[in-house]
Amino acid sequence: MAIEMVQAATQAATISPSGAKPVSSGFGESLESMLKAVETSGAEANDAVKQMMSGQGDVHTALIAMQHADTTFQLTVQVRNKLVQAYQDIMRMPI
Repeated sequence: MAIEMVQAATQAATISPSGAKPVSSGFGESLESMLKAVETSGAEANDAVKQMMSGQGDVHTALIAMQHADTTFQLTVQVRNKLVQAYQDIMRMPI
């Protein structure tokens, strides 16, 4: 899932259904999909832990889901940090 988020964040254009021209997917849409992926992975981790605590799931599944949620969150934080750094660099440029 983290690889899919990186691909979604870095992909600048997608091929249209006709295959004629690339269609811009939008950077904002990519960020929105990353945030939704963070929310989804966190919810999946919570569900896996709840199942483990109720005796229906196993420890391995819960730990993998928690690690996946953490990795997804860390990736999103790093993307945000780079965006903030780029914004600050642009604001420091002389006119």
